[in-house]
Amino acid sequence: MTQRLYYNDSFLLDFTANVVDVQELRRDGNQASWAVKLDRTAFYPTSGGQPFDVGTINTQSKSGVALAAAVEDVYEDEQGEVWHRVNKVVPPGVEVRGIIDAERRRDHMQQHTGQHLLSAAFVRLFNAKTVSFHLGEQISTIDLETQSITHDDLIRIERLANEVIAEDRPISIHYATREQAQNLGVRKLPEREGEIRLIDIQDFDLNACGGTHARTTGQIGGLLLRRTEKVKQGVRVEFVCGLRAVRTARQDFELLSEAAGLYPCAPADLPGNISKQREEYRGVQKREARILEELAELKAAQLLQGTAVEGSGWKMIVQIFPDWDASFVKLLAQRLTRQSHSVIALLASASPSPALLFARSSDLNFDVGTLLRELVTAAGGRGGGGKDFAQGGIPDPGKLGDLLDQAASRLKTQD
Repeated sequence: MTQRLYYNDSFLLDFTANVVDVQELRRDGNQASWAVKLDRTAFYPTSGGQPFDVGTINTQSKSGVALAAAVEDVYEDEQGEVWHRVNKVVPPGVEVRGIIDAERRRDHMQQHTGQHLLSAAFVRLFNAKTVSFHLGEQISTIDLETQSITHDDLIRIERLANEVIAEDRPISIHYATREQAQNLGVRKLPEREGEIRLIDIQDFDLNACGGTHARTTGQIGGLLLRRTEKVKQGVRVEFVCGLRAVRTARQDFELLSEAAGLYPCAPADLPGNISKQREEYRGVQKREARILEELAELKAAQLLQGTAVEGSGWKMIVQIFPDWDASFVKLLAQRLTRQSHSVIALLASASPSPALLFARSSDLNFDVGTLLRELVTAAGGRGGGGKDFAQGGIPDPGKLGDLLDQAASRLKTQD
């Protein structure tokens, strides 16, 4: 089995090893990738919610030319062997020098150690156990076995975690049997037997883990809680640590400052200004709704007096409104059929997308819903509604007039 150097030293970023096996994974013309197995490695494979390390494996080719193969993935096979996917073939049996991307490793150590601290804090304050952990490219999350987490709960958790970070407590690595780990009160034990690696945050958390971690809590650099959401397992908590937390806080502040500049006001005054603007907007919406209702009443009366087609005991209004949207035309159709008895309204809106709206007074028996669905379906559109009111859309505005003429003609024949 490959010796995992990161188990005892997460800060080992440069090491030597021998190539044990090489396998070609994929070939597409001149492009290919290989899997390399070493007798020892400091590259971390994807496991336990933590992504893999990247970097290079360096050696010399058979001709003596320096060879640097980029490590693009690190993973375990079913037997627990560690493989490194590289973009160049590495000769089997040679000695290599592995160099790990220090920035990515540090980021993963900060996020993963921060997760241990955060999970322990939730257990201490609320007895909320972590059931899963995910370390993403931008944010990290833990899923908690709990029904809810309040805003005040998050503030308490964040404060406790950052107090422990500020105390710069040592973090040590121990190995124990399963029985010994149980007696030590480990927070969460794996199902497997054999020797177990323990990560110990002094006087705060003891947990089984195979990941890379900081040497002290101070190296986490700070922990920032972002948001929560309900998930199947309970509550998901989003967080960032260290330099990632600094970048996130900077991005948040710049967005806040940009938003505040639109008013303009200081960032601290933005919530109050937004609340005030929303109230003003609600007032404008109410006034607009009243005006539109009055306009619909007036327009309905005008149409009934001037453009109605007379039938046997009923009136029909047929008209296209090129500049009015469907919501106002719907309001107009309702006013036409409620303002007067025995009225049929066959209306169309061309803005912003072509729509048909058919309505009839309650004292009539015409089925405008079936009529509209048949017409819009034949025109490649969709629609629905009941016998007294229906609405639908079509893709081609040029067909609106023809569809209205067809509808009027069919209703006249039913008279």
